[in-house]
Amino acid sequence: MLGYLSSPFKWFFKLEAAGGLLLLISAIIALIVSNSNYSEIYFNTLQEYIFIGFNNFGMKLSLLHWINDALMAIFFFFVTLEIKREFIQGELSSLKQALLPIIGAVGGMLVPALIYIFINIENPETLNGWAIPSATDIAFSIGVLSLLGSRVPISLKVFLTALAIIDDLGAIIIIAFFYSGDLSLKYLGLLFLTFVLLLILNRFEVKRFLPYLIFGLLLWFFTHESGIHSTIAGVLLACSIPHRKREHDFSLLVKVEHAISPYVVYLIMPLFAFANAGVSLEGLKLTSLLSTVPLGILLGLFIGKQVGVFLFSYASIKFGFAELPNKSNWLSFYAVGILTGIGFTMSLFVGNLAFVENMQYMDGVKIGVLSGSLLSTVVGYLLLLMTSKK
Repeated sequence: MLGYLSSPFKWFFKLEAAGGLLLLISAIIALIVSNSNYSEIYFNTLQEYIFIGFNNFGMKLSLLHWINDALMAIFFFFVTLEIKREFIQGELSSLKQALLPIIGAVGGMLVPALIYIFINIENPETLNGWAIPSATDIAFSIGVLSLLGSRVPISLKVFLTALAIIDDLGAIIIIAFFYSGDLSLKYLGLLFLTFVLLLILNRFEVKRFLPYLIFGLLLWFFTHESGIHSTIAGVLLACSIPHRKREHDFSLLVKVEHAISPYVVYLIMPLFAFANAGVSLEGLKLTSLLSTVPLGILLGLFIGKQVGVFLFSYASIKFGFAELPNKSNWLSFYAVGILTGIGFTMSLFVGNLAFVENMQYMDGVKIGVLSGSLLSTVVGYLLLLMTSKK
């Protein structure tokens, strides 16, 4: 009986698109709850402060901050492990393989940012959100592409995956340099010392994860207190995890990546979506989208992303720096470019950092991100459906 009841769940989690579908479901539930009789409970619960630690040693943060600062550090740890593996032995290991998605990602970050800046140029407060439409949600965009199965050539899936990974690398750099607070030299020094100790573990090829985990927790605390956004601790920790030098060698990086993957995909990201996608639609009018923040994000994601990715990629192919992915055509390639406009969780995350001191703009951020991501999802999927072969 239990096996019969669990079989639909087993089938669902085996789907390549399961992660993206869970994100969508979580966002829909958040929107429903935040516009129901339970909205007050929803928002108040996210602002409840929780102490984690022993006696007087620990930290007290709101539930929303624990999700955005601690759980998202694990997400960035996972993403950086993936980036590192791809650059060492994967799709980005050679310049020729990496050039097209790298150039496409640069265009996909630059053009949306310019569109947002153009619309918000007269307001210094809202201008700080310039990086919001530059992000791409890996799980959601690849999940949408996976819904088409074999109709889409593998080469396009590889291109989108590589571009999304590079896009996340760009987001990490932006967070580190543009969205950090006032810096504490004391904690920066402790952060640096801890990172050096992690590199020593890597140098001696320590193959047990526990020492890295202990230093990683200290690294997160020091990063949080230093003024640099705490998710950067996940990036630095991942950089210290050793990878194999030969194909058949043991790799702690691969082992850890595989171990935490289901928790990141099926727990952390859906929880983040649920906690951050809730927005009250009471009194919302179509004209609300014409405010500079949501309009800049909407146009950046839906127009800027596809134009930036396609034009930069087209130029690199025409000038002979790269090649069009195998078994694809320009129309299907353009459709994949539209899917990069699904900013969703990553754009919401950057939005939280951009307006941490001006939270009155966050409803506009959520409206812009959700509408831009939805348009990119629907238009990109339909265009791929029309241009792909069964």
